[in-house]
Amino acid sequence: MVLSNALFVGLSGLDVNQVKLNIVGNNIANANTVAFKSTRVLFKPQFYVTDSGGSQPDGDSGGTNPSQRGLGVVISALEKNFQPGSIETTGRPTDMAIDGDGFFIVRSDEQKYTRDGSFRLNANNQLVTSAGDLVQGYGVDQSFQIIPGQLTDLTIPLGAATTAQATSVATMEGNLNAAGTVASGASILASQYLTVLNSGTAPTNVTLLTDLASASDITTPLFNAGDTLTLSARKGRRSIAEATLNVTGRTLGDLMNFLRQALGINDTVVPAAGQAAPGVVLEADPANAANQRIVITGNSGADNALELGPGSLRTATGLMPLRFADATDANGIASNPSGESVHTSLVVYDSLGAAVTLNVTAVLERTSSTGNVWRFYAESASDTDLDLVVGTGTLTFDNFGKLRAVTGNTITIDRTDTGAQTPLTFTLDFSRMTSLAHRSSELAMVNQDGSPMGRLTGFSVGADGRITGSFSNGVTRTLGQLAIATFTNPAGLIDRGGNMYVEGANSGTAVIGVPATLGAGKIVAGALELSNVDLSEEFINLIIASTGFAASSRVISTSDQLLTELLNANR
Repeated sequence: MVLSNALFVGLSGLDVNQVKLNIVGNNIANANTVAFKSTRVLFKPQFYVTDSGGSQPDGDSGGTNPSQRGLGVVISALEKNFQPGSIETTGRPTDMAIDGDGFFIVRSDEQKYTRDGSFRLNANNQLVTSAGDLVQGYGVDQSFQIIPGQLTDLTIPLGAATTAQATSVATMEGNLNAAGTVASGASILASQYLTVLNSGTAPTNVTLLTDLASASDITTPLFNAGDTLTLSARKGRRSIAEATLNVTGRTLGDLMNFLRQALGINDTVVPAAGQAAPGVVLEADPANAANQRIVITGNSGADNALELGPGSLRTATGLMPLRFADATDANGIASNPSGESVHTSLVVYDSLGAAVTLNVTAVLERTSSTGNVWRFYAESASDTDLDLVVGTGTLTFDNFGKLRAVTGNTITIDRTDTGAQTPLTFTLDFSRMTSLAHRSSELAMVNQDGSPMGRLTGFSVGADGRITGSFSNGVTRTLGQLAIATFTNPAGLIDRGGNMYVEGANSGTAVIGVPATLGAGKIVAGALELSNVDLSEEFINLIIASTGFAASSRVISTSDQLLTELLNANR
């Protein structure tokens, strides 16, 4: 019977070496498979027949060892080698490799795990594997903030996604010349004297425009029903946006308010002692109480100087009913805006990404032994009401030219009937401003956090798995974040084929997080992990397996020959 046992021992050798040949062949075949993990075969003796259990030493004997005969070999284990393969750069943005422990998470009919990062975008701009499984990660909310803890299909909508963001902060930078002269004077412009048509009585704020006449010709109306007035003026030698007023039903008070708003005169600013108050008022003719004229007083500073030349206020037919010229106010103060000032124009954005223009003028309001105070005026023709004025405030500097205090730097711009969120409110950040002695003042916007509409044109993936989109407007936004799963015992995973694994009884539960946390590796974008098959080792295993197979077959053939001899001897 020993010979028959030898046959089965040899057969077991054939079986296990055949399995090893199959495993080695599979490893070699997948030497170029992305992120493939090799397998090794471990053998163990099948079981033993004990002929003698051995004996202990005594006074007459030194003892004997057990006598046991093995009955072949079986597979002990087929173990996956989860050591990472080397990483090769591909340059494709959708290719990703994990440098360290962990698995990508994908979804199809079940949740699976893979080291193969050869992803692509499908027709719905979803990140998928080559087999179409959906790559999982964390999405973003409407503010492009990661939503943690909830796995979702990752989407990268190239060409489709658009973004725009309203400005919340505009950062200003520059130096306001501390050696300049304090702003004084203001533009004072007066119209011709006016009276009520055909009556010779003094007009008031409630007098209809169609009832006005020049004091020099009280029988000819200055305005006719249906006329539309267009104001074209200059401020600090800059053109102001044109504004219009329909005459029908309008009063002299309406016209004065129109002029104040369209010229951007901030009448909330208290003037310095001895200076005219800014605004638009009626002033009586000292020689004739029946006559009144419109007097416009601008804000202080050379960059707030107003110019209303011939034709600045005209009708659609080209008539110029009102003519303004430099004048003095009721106290004899002449039009003479002067002093240190500086102007800048900047663009911010509303919630729809529409450009909104803001003009900022700063003037040296006063000096003192504790530092200088500058006043800034903010105006915007993008404000949907007529009034250009959108804010004013002060900048107070210490003796070293450092900004000490700011007031009024929250700007509010009306965006009614534009479709955008209204009002547009943002902060002017003057923290980088200084006030040192210099040949001239400088003021400019260096940064603002709003953006116009832009389309998603590209993306990149960081080491932490964060997917960052690049938009055509130069803005970058987070689009999502890859999730990584780690296991206590990766070798316990069940291989589903196609480089996919699922949880096994001995793998432990998946610990899901983001790359570079909880023991997970980091992401290498534009690269793939190569197979970890060592061909040199596999060729050696191939020789060993084939030798073992041949030797086991020789055991069978030898046993067969001996059995044949035994049968022949009994004939």
